[in-house]
Amino acid sequence: MYKQVIVVREDLNMSPGKLAAQVAHAAVSAFLEAQKKAPDWAKSWLLEGQKKVVLKIKDKEALLALYESIKSDFPSALVVDAGRTELEPGTITCLGIGPAPELELDRYTGKLPLLK
Repeated sequence: MYKQVIVVREDLNMSPGKLAAQVAHAAVSAFLEAQKKAPDWAKSWLLEGQKKVVLKIKDKEALLALYESIKSDFPSALVVDAGRTELEPGTITCLGIGPAPELELDRYTGKLPLLK
């Protein structure tokens, strides 16, 4: 089984619409990376129904630490906001990871709480 994980900073207090847009950016960008770096994973994920989960993480430092730990093993994409609405330009809002094998991803993200 394959899944995609989106990890969102909880310290930014984005509005629901802004949050949804940032998660969408992360999902699309990570998928495009997967198509280039792991096309078999991307294809399998599409065929399996595109499972994804959205998790939260404390702050920018924790998000960047996670990114550094996974970037060589998984297709991933950091989302950097353009600053046109709620956030300062250059604000890192979230991280898209995968699609990738679910059990492998869970080793890195399995303890993060769901975004509610």
